[in-house]
Amino acid sequence: MTTLLHAGRALTPTTEIIDAGILMREGVIQQVGPREGMQLPAGAKEIAATDKTAVPGFVDVHIHGAGGHDVMEGSAEALKAVAQLVARHGTTSFVATTVTASPEDTARSVDGIARYIGGQHETEDARAEVLGIHLEGPFISAVRRGVHPQEWLKLPSGELLEKFLQAAAGHALILTIAPELLGAIPCIDAARKAGMVVALGHTDATYEQARAAIAHGARHAVHVYNAMRPFSHRDSGVIGAVLTSPEVTAELIADGVHVDEAAMRVLLQAKGAGRMILVSDGTAATGMPDGKYTLGKIEVTVSGGVCRNAEGKLAGSTLTLDRALRNIVGLGVPPADAVRMLTANPAGLLGIEFKKGALRTGADADVLLLDAGWHVTNVWARGVAVS
Repeated sequence: MTTLLHAGRALTPTTEIIDAGILMREGVIQQVGPREGMQLPAGAKEIAATDKTAVPGFVDVHIHGAGGHDVMEGSAEALKAVAQLVARHGTTSFVATTVTASPEDTARSVDGIARYIGGQHETEDARAEVLGIHLEGPFISAVRRGVHPQEWLKLPSGELLEKFLQAAAGHALILTIAPELLGAIPCIDAARKAGMVVALGHTDATYEQARAAIAHGARHAVHVYNAMRPFSHRDSGVIGAVLTSPEVTAELIADGVHVDEAAMRVLLQAKGAGRMILVSDGTAATGMPDGKYTLGKIEVTVSGGVCRNAEGKLAGSTLTLDRALRNIVGLGVPPADAVRMLTANPAGLLGIEFKKGALRTGADADVLLLDAGWHVTNVWARGVAVS
């Protein structure tokens, strides 16, 4: 199937093309540019959307679940349900994120996710692609654990990491770690050697401890501000290190609940559009009514769209990335910059910027149409329309 999408404009997101044409064939973008200069191939279908903006599909590097399912279930049914729901909100690829559990449960879940990834393209269903696995825990701080179960927290261990890497069968992409823990630096070195992105998160690290991890190759920070040692003018901590280290990308949960507006503005101004990544930290409750759900095996209650555990602690979110886009644009961030934080930046973090996160020749045909209010109206996942 060959489709020529004619949009009022396209944010690639590095450039803006007015009256844009995007030619999609066999799941790949064949051509992008002004519509005027494009030929409609024989047998191709043209879709007129001159009142819409075309952008790349969103890439979510931190998501636990959606549609009533959690990725820790590790089943094809669960992962497919998550992938189908988020695709309708513009997320066309994501990194399935674990939550701290017993080593056996984690390895079992990771093995199930890896098996799903290996077979996910056997059918042509329109849904988001699972890019790999983000291990959030167990190498995190007891002081900043959030809702991660204390009994399963572990000191960083190359041996345990290797167990998870074996289960992941080459699909482990991101490791969240608290760099102040005993054994963290050798574990960071091992993760980097395995090709993983190392992320600072759920941490009580001082500025110096965080900078030591960055010196060893940590390049990302998980849901900045949340589950981190607070910033103070004489104890800037891990947040001070993240804000002042240009090599580190910063996640933000832009749901208006996890981080207040002034703190979001500080982060945006410190990091700039090129080093910000908007994430959902979505749970099984995403896209579902208020009620009781699970995050891994943790019971959570959703009220007014906000997830909390029995102690009242925030437990992930019900955010979808289309809403994150609208929230950030609402802060006055230029739309092209906001789109970049959802597309090119996360793809670049994972080293797949030529395949995902951009409207460019040869990239996967993950394309969204947005209306004037930045709501998603149409989604193509690898060239297949999502209903």
